[in-house]
Amino acid sequence: AGFRLGQLFFPSLLFLLLSGHPALHQAGGQLRYAVPEELEHGAFVANLGEDLGLDVSTLSARRFRIVSRAGARQHLEVNLENGILFVNERIDREEVCEAGGACLLHLQLLVENPLELYRVEVEVLDINDHAPTFPWQEYVLEVAESAVIGARFPLESAQDPDVGTNSVHTYRLSPNGFFSLEVQTRSDASKFAELVLERALDREQQHMHRVLLTAIDGGVPERSGTAHILIKVLDANDNVPVFDQPSYGVSLPEDAPVGTLVIQLNATDLDEGPNGEIEYSFSGHAPLRVRELFHIEPRSGQVLLKGNLDYERASLHELYVQAKDRGPSAVAVHCRVLVHLLDVNDNAPEVTLTSVSTPVLEDAPPGTVIAVISVLDRDSGDNGHVSCEVGPDVPFELRSSFRNYYTLVTTQALDREVVPEYNISITAQDMGSPALLTRSTLTVPVSDVNDNAPRFLQPSYSVYVMENNAPGASICSVSALDPDCQQNAYLSYSIADGHIHGMPVGTYVSINSDSGHMYALRSLDYEQIRSFQIQVQAQDAGFPPLSANVTVHIFVLDQNDNAPVIVSPLPRNGSVATELVPRSARPGYLVGTVSAVDADAGLNSRLSYQLLQATDFTLFSVAPDTGELRTLRSFLEQDATRQRLVVQVQDGGQPALSATMSLLLSVVESMPQTLSDFSEFSLPPEASSSSPLTLYLLVSLGSISFTFLLAILILTAIRCRGNWRSRQDDGCSLSRCHCCPVSRPPSDGLKTSNLMAQPPAGTTAATCLDVPGGGPPGYCYKVCLGPESAQSDFMFLKPCSPLRNNEKDPGKRSQPGQNLQVSKQIKQPNMDMLPPSTQRPALKRYQIQHCRNRGSG
Repeated sequence: AGFRLGQLFFPSLLFLLLSGHPALHQAGGQLRYAVPEELEHGAFVANLGEDLGLDVSTLSARRFRIVSRAGARQHLEVNLENGILFVNERIDREEVCEAGGACLLHLQLLVENPLELYRVEVEVLDINDHAPTFPWQEYVLEVAESAVIGARFPLESAQDPDVGTNSVHTYRLSPNGFFSLEVQTRSDASKFAELVLERALDREQQHMHRVLLTAIDGGVPERSGTAHILIKVLDANDNVPVFDQPSYGVSLPEDAPVGTLVIQLNATDLDEGPNGEIEYSFSGHAPLRVRELFHIEPRSGQVLLKGNLDYERASLHELYVQAKDRGPSAVAVHCRVLVHLLDVNDNAPEVTLTSVSTPVLEDAPPGTVIAVISVLDRDSGDNGHVSCEVGPDVPFELRSSFRNYYTLVTTQALDREVVPEYNISITAQDMGSPALLTRSTLTVPVSDVNDNAPRFLQPSYSVYVMENNAPGASICSVSALDPDCQQNAYLSYSIADGHIHGMPVGTYVSINSDSGHMYALRSLDYEQIRSFQIQVQAQDAGFPPLSANVTVHIFVLDQNDNAPVIVSPLPRNGSVATELVPRSARPGYLVGTVSAVDADAGLNSRLSYQLLQATDFTLFSVAPDTGELRTLRSFLEQDATRQRLVVQVQDGGQPALSATMSLLLSVVESMPQTLSDFSEFSLPPEASSSSPLTLYLLVSLGSISFTFLLAILILTAIRCRGNWRSRQDDGCSLSRCHCCPVSRPPSDGLKTSNLMAQPPAGTTAATCLDVPGGGPPGYCYKVCLGPESAQSDFMFLKPCSPLRNNEKDPGKRSQPGQNLQVSKQIKQPNMDMLPPSTQRPALKRYQIQHCRNRGSG
């Protein structure tokens, strides 16, 4: 391969050196190279990477390439490994450039990251690869024998597609005794030969002459072509046609229709008859293209348009016309017609998107290159001068980098959420009259950047959940939106860390990270927790991720799941609550208040009281709202001394829950100064915080406690004073009881026989109370209550006889067995008739002594 490349490169280099063309020079801000035609594939042209100052190792990554129009042949290509410009396919200069002059290949080189554009011109140098050719290998030239010496006869010109020195350089004529050859040069530097008569002809001596015409080009090595000319000597036709002028010039618009008269030729012949009748035709070496575009009327000499003209393909057509008469030995004369085409604005601009970098990031800074646009108008002058612009109301503009090349850049920041895609209308308009324009639409999608945080649909959420909910049940759903797209808009939901009543928030609720549905993980209890709030976070999947928080307020709704709890009065020792009612109570007397609390709220905690059972419904009533127990009427003699009531407390829930309590009321003649069971209660913590009854209960409890303490102090003082007087005046001691002859009024207290109540063995001395009345004469009745009597319902009775004066020995007192037999029996009191336990200590603070003397034993 290297040997092959060397075979191609060195002859090319030698040709460049010999031809005097530089291989590389820079003109007008662009590179220009020269390369011979007909080089084979792979032939070296130039090292673009070195000449452009590019890093060869980055050419592939930067997509270094030649930009060409769609459908155009790619004669040259760039090797991305070494940056060398080489021949991609054989270049035929005569095929690439139909017209003469310099044959240039215009290359646009594009490299990205950053985007750069270079223009390179490669001139295709002609090599002598074509030999001159004649239209005919042999043709006949008729010459009248009367032709004078020095007469000139134009010969058919040879055609050589090569240009410059490689084209036809001269003609040669084979040696003969009658004719010589004279080479003429046209205005376009082309050569043609004329046969010059050197000796007079004599048809009778020689009617036919044969000569060889050779056309030689100026190439190295030179090439040639030959044609045989048969010169036929004719009888004299003394005059030849003559044109008005040797050459004609005419201008014709390129859009002239077929059949248009181009020019009227006129030639004259002084002969008469057929020798003076002239016929017009194209000369033998008229190019084929001319014969396709124009037509000559043989008789009239009118040149008519036969095909469609194209100024952009050829702006000048050269017609060679000959005229000869119809006489014998007619001699053709020639003239040249130059047809100059006038450019017409018949080509609209062509817009080509050379390179498009889409999509564009929405955070791209102003001035970011989006596309490289080339505009081409094949017309010339003002018709080929093009202006290019983009449509209004788009954040893009066109900047001109080279002639007819524009870069489309951004003018301001983009926002995909506002406009996700731009359809940019690019308008190219020439300066012709009328102007032609071309519109091309470029679609530029905007690529998303994670520049928008999620946004919840509500600033906060309020959720109401009925208590006793099933664990795992859905309680609500939160939703957020992210105006970004794709992964930048994919949201995941989570619950922020926190604690609810000391427990992690994750033990109460969970959330589906994809849908935002929230679930309760446990059954909620309104009585334990009534409301709480959590922070829900929505985070997108962008980089870096953006998030937003929202507060979810969860309110637990009350359910009637707690029955009322009666807090007053409370039963004692697992029995029913008791209360004393004076028999003298009038209608409306407040026996007490039944108090209850309900841990629920609202209607579920609204309580109503009613009397469910009663010994006598006509005697008591309960206030439905306050629970106050009052008498309806006065007590009658026939009314039972024990009244049993059942009070029901019911809440207002659906379904309603209730609680009942039994209350035993004892009707007594007088009320002791002590607390009742209605005051012995303590509120549970729930009631103290959930009902306004707490304050009332605390105030009542404090008042009752203070009154009770004051009563104890007063009774203690009275008791101490009474004991002191008893020991001073009556001589009563703890070890012995004496009957004191003190007259006291009858009492309604306890009435017993002449018995003495003593404490059980092992107890301290009991306090003795003399209970007068009702016993046999001469006995002293005492009720002795020990300190344990507050916890016991038993009474220990013993007979006690006073000391006699005739008894000298105190130890000879009457033994217990000598008294009544009942003294040896322990009496079980009637529990139904006993006062409540709270009222029993009051009996110990009363000392009533009554001594009654009898005259006889």
